[in-house]
Amino acid sequence: MKTFLIFDNKKERKIPDEFKSNDNRNPEELVRFFLNEFTKKGNKVFDPFAGLGTTLVVSEELGRIPYGIEFDSRRAEFIKSHIKNKNNFIKGNSLKLNSYKFPKFDFCFTSPPYMSKDETENPLSGNKEEGNYDQYLRDINMIFLQLKQKMKKDSFVVIEVSNLKGKEVTTLAWDIAKQVSRIFKFEGEIVVGWKGNDSYAHGCEYGYGYDHSYCLVFRNE
Repeated sequence: MKTFLIFDNKKERKIPDEFKSNDNRNPEELVRFFLNEFTKKGNKVFDPFAGLGTTLVVSEELGRIPYGIEFDSRRAEFIKSHIKNKNNFIKGNSLKLNSYKFPKFDFCFTSPPYMSKDETENPLSGNKEEGNYDQYLRDINMIFLQLKQKMKKDSFVVIEVSNLKGKEVTTLAWDIAKQVSRIFKFEGEIVVGWKGNDSYAHGCEYGYGYDHSYCLVFRNE
């Protein structure tokens, strides 16, 4: 597989106005690429941070069986209204992953809620609880530690994530890679360059101060 890919930063599905101010979805094209690369029809695909359901919707489109968890109630309702396998989806907390009855998964594609070092609200709680970056990374570790028990042997986990520019750079992608590589075997990163609306050539930012993000690839040994 190439280690540098370019995709249009365009979303195909329409979403309600209430979600547009925080539309942090992955483009469907990106999800399709990795599902085609790592899965086949009938495989079970999981997203512990389902967001607005892109991984689940594209999985069904390609004949895969989707499973997922979403913390936010309104987003969870939106997802359920757009998927066929409604019983495979839970409105819940991925920190409690072991308490949910899921089968073994063939593949996981996800993008966790991002957090910068200077934030004081926990994005894993929908920003409803106080938090800090160190606790966030510990929670990420706990979630993926539980996920390991749900993944089939030699299955793959792909995490789309970006570093974040602010007053200082938060090395979110590298910090998450460090946490998750303690649990799964790190196979390497794929740099994803984003283009759209003729802005890629003009240095358009992906949304976090960069025009690229990373897809971190792990294998469950």
